[in-house]
Amino acid sequence: MSEFELNRRGLIGASVLGAAMVGLASCDNKGTLAPGVSKADFAGAIKAMRSVVGDEWVFGDPEAVMPWGKVYVPDPNGRHVPLGAVCPRTVEEVQEIVRIANKYKQPIWPISTGKNMGYGMAAPATPGQIVLDLKRMNRILEVDADLGTCLIEPGVTYQQLKDYLDDNNIPLWIDVPTVGPIASPVGNTLDRGVGYTPYGEHFTFQCGMEVVLPNAEILRTGMGSIEGSTAWQAFKWGYGPYVDGLFTQSNFGIVTKMGMWLMPRPPVYKPFMIRHDNMADVPKIIEAMRPLRVSSLVANCNLMMSASYQLAMFKRRNEIVPDGQPLDDASVKKAAKANGLGMWNTYFALYGTEQTVAAIEPIIRAQLTASGGEVLTAAEMGDNPWFHHHATLMEGGLNLDEIGLLRWRGAGGGLAWFAPVAAAKGAEAEGQTKLAREILDKHGFDYTAAYAIGWRDLHHIIALLYDKSDPEQEKKADACYQDLVTTFGKKGWASYRTGVNSMELVAQQYGQTNRDFNKLLKNAIDPNGVIAPGKSGIA
Repeated sequence: MSEFELNRRGLIGASVLGAAMVGLASCDNKGTLAPGVSKADFAGAIKAMRSVVGDEWVFGDPEAVMPWGKVYVPDPNGRHVPLGAVCPRTVEEVQEIVRIANKYKQPIWPISTGKNMGYGMAAPATPGQIVLDLKRMNRILEVDADLGTCLIEPGVTYQQLKDYLDDNNIPLWIDVPTVGPIASPVGNTLDRGVGYTPYGEHFTFQCGMEVVLPNAEILRTGMGSIEGSTAWQAFKWGYGPYVDGLFTQSNFGIVTKMGMWLMPRPPVYKPFMIRHDNMADVPKIIEAMRPLRVSSLVANCNLMMSASYQLAMFKRRNEIVPDGQPLDDASVKKAAKANGLGMWNTYFALYGTEQTVAAIEPIIRAQLTASGGEVLTAAEMGDNPWFHHHATLMEGGLNLDEIGLLRWRGAGGGLAWFAPVAAAKGAEAEGQTKLAREILDKHGFDYTAAYAIGWRDLHHIIALLYDKSDPEQEKKADACYQDLVTTFGKKGWASYRTGVNSMELVAQQYGQTNRDFNKLLKNAIDPNGVIAPGKSGIA
């Protein structure tokens, strides 16, 4: 039985005040209370929360809280361990929990489903927090097939939303991130995640939020505050300052409803892969693809995947090179060729009618072939699992293939995403690739990475894969990650998103004025600092 099912059924065990106190007096972070919170405060908060949601949905003893403390990112000092968890079912219960948090000065860490694998899962950025798990708030409140919009709660998963569309024969597509079946559209959008269809920039296609503020009042953004409005999910801006962005990657409120735009299913969908055979082809690929993206001839955010990343999805490292041996390019190239892959494999799709796809395809083929790439379709790739994986994602389909990354270096399952941003220029990608390989080589890790080519930007998605069951390797991974963040930052390549293990470090790179402004807002709307202290480096 899964941890989710154990939690849902209450079989892990209800919170017991006596058990909740176990370990709290210890000096390590696993039992550390939040600053200014006493044992009596914590016990009082747990008791009060139980009166709101029931014993079954409050967890305060170390064993019961373990599922919320599981992380794949490096955490050698056990810093990212929650003290408790509470699972409300309604927005009214969320409001009551926020009031309790303020009364006892007990910080709470809101999550949607907590399945952001390489960014910290459900664990908080700082010690002493109670996870506010919104997975029970999982209603699809509205889908408008004509407008292509929906309104959902944070516990809704991509799988649930897709099933709803399929079951009701609604010809709309969702846009998914990696491991979409178990992830939340609300959670991914609030962290400004990306996907694979033309609707892949998720925050761009968000429209309207309901937010519980730190004082427990409810704010509806955009047109949501207008009584009788029919445009809450149709018009993003409303009137006056646009505030939705303040609730992304922040701790300024708790989003309990969110509107989204969904993509109409096109008459024709045709996926492609461009295969390049050399690691040095990076700048040529970017220079060929950028004008196609800027002009929207290629409408979706496409992924340019290194062979090592691709192989790590379905293979173990010791299938490529013996244990203890560096992952050299010659061995990777040999394994890639044996599996129908190049050293770089770039995926994109065409969407439209028979006529539009037929007209655009020759233009794109000519541009990408000139870069030295081999343009391939389903006709050539057949049942190749890597092609199938991306072809599925680019039409809003779901799979869990990339969980295979956790097996690359053993059963320990260590993964931390590092995602620096650059302009979509070949020289920038070439420089980032070179620097990343130098740092990873220095610390003894592999370059398993991809580039997400946006309209004008690059997200360099580096998967730091290690064996978390090996304490020494976890320490090395932690040092490597810190090195990546700081060294790339000095070059002007800061992360667009990061995990709980590095939120403070990344925030420092965006400058003191930026940090002071965030702090000013935080102090104004959350004077007790009860919502997610440390989120995105905002105390």
